[in-house]
Amino acid sequence: MNETAQPWPHGHAAHAAEKPVVAFRNVFIEFAAPVLADVSFSVAPGETRVLLGPAGVGKSVLLKLSNGLLRPDSGDIWLFGEEIARTPEEKLLPLRTRTGMVFQESALFDSLTIRDNVGYQLIAEHFPDEEIDRRVREVLSFVGLEQTFDLFPGSLSGGMRRRVAIARALIHDPELLLYDSPTGGLDPVTSSTIIELIMKQRDVRRTSSILVTHRLQDAFTLCTHCFDPDQGRMMPLPEGQADPGTTFLMLEEGRLIFDGSLHELVHSENPFVREFLE
Repeated sequence: MNETAQPWPHGHAAHAAEKPVVAFRNVFIEFAAPVLADVSFSVAPGETRVLLGPAGVGKSVLLKLSNGLLRPDSGDIWLFGEEIARTPEEKLLPLRTRTGMVFQESALFDSLTIRDNVGYQLIAEHFPDEEIDRRVREVLSFVGLEQTFDLFPGSLSGGMRRRVAIARALIHDPELLLYDSPTGGLDPVTSSTIIELIMKQRDVRRTSSILVTHRLQDAFTLCTHCFDPDQGRMMPLPEGQADPGTTFLMLEEGRLIFDGSLHELVHSENPFVREFLE
């Protein structure tokens, strides 16, 4: 297994023949100093890429590049087959509506009800109130929080706010979900609830995603469990098995040093990977 990034098109073997949902080729971006350098990878339809790495290596920047919120200084980025690195802003908007993003710390508006937070995009697009109500209730039901419809974020726990943030990201039934540290700062039990929701989206709706996390336990749970819709909860896969559509990326100082499966990750000989896993 080659642990360095490969040129686009590239994807996990199980998805290699499919057109990527997202693809980076030799992407470079800097602010005061280089943040990402020569990054190449792709996300296949239905694939979940877990992005690992310590703080400050460019994980959140990579997410914002994926839907055009940031532009690279050089390199190419494709979103749903469209090159977006140099696409005018007005042409990016239809592509962004096909994505959903869960920001760090939820980023809810404290002055708006949960209904208006979750339906914010639909309100901005002038959807009828009845349609907004229906769709908000649908996604709140998916995350188990329909009872919060008329409440304000300040009345919710941290874990509930994260679930509301996921509901907001789902409002347009996206083809790609971007999760920026969705369990950061949460206790282990609440983190498990959030990971179960992400797994539910992956296994029930088959949505492609990039998940940024520094919590190895969350990443490994996502790989070694599946969501059982009949029982309404996540279940462990047979011992030694891992979800074939959930794979890993790792950044070190802005460079992609690993791209592969759980098995390849835990058996990696790369010193940085080994130290990160310890």
